[in-house]
Amino acid sequence: MPRKPRFYLPDVPAHVIQRGNNRQAVFFCDDDYRAYLAWLREGAARHGCAIHAYVLMTNHVHLLVTPETRDAISRTIQYVGRHYVTYVNSQYGRSGTLWEGRHKGSIISSEAYLLACSRYIELNPVRAGMVTAPEDYRWSSYRANAGGESCPLLRYHAIYMALGDSPESRQRAYRELFRAVLGPGQLDAIRSAVQTGTPLGNDRFREQIEAALKRKVGQARRGRPMRRLDEAEG
Repeated sequence: MPRKPRFYLPDVPAHVIQRGNNRQAVFFCDDDYRAYLAWLREGAARHGCAIHAYVLMTNHVHLLVTPETRDAISRTIQYVGRHYVTYVNSQYGRSGTLWEGRHKGSIISSEAYLLACSRYIELNPVRAGMVTAPEDYRWSSYRANAGGESCPLLRYHAIYMALGDSPESRQRAYRELFRAVLGPGQLDAIRSAVQTGTPLGNDRFREQIEAALKRKVGQARRGRPMRRLDEAEG
């Protein structure tokens, strides 16, 4: 069966997930997280990706990213993968693949879903029961987006910048967003879109994306609802 293509567009944000092979761990100590983030920063700068939010879980990674070109995301993920897999294999005396096939991703409507997707990503450790609050988890973008912690990897999206007229007011407004729980409808929409590669937005957004790509993109999941995406599946 041919591999399902992924679709990205310049200047359109995307939610990206990459999982460990067989859902096994890909990070084993603090130095591993630091190494991955360093190569992510290099790869994003080299290939033209703006990272707006991220979380590194034990066995998978979430990114919210805007590419400058259609292939910028794939090139960035490939760049990080080449360096990080070599590093892990050398550090731990292993060989073979580390990641589960290709990454998954869906383009998203920035107006409707960018901040919801950012919250979804940064709340992953809370949903997994690893911490009680997003600021308690070290390996995500929450402390930068919500608290002003220095993070050279991040580039703020215009939607985030519109939250306030100063860094403090933006951070305060961003923290306020986390007081409201993401509803089941939002969670299901985000999860389904990234699993199927379907554009995340309303019908008009999907039509615009399909017109730009000149083809139909993705499809909604049918049948039983998806299982909860937590530490093993988030």
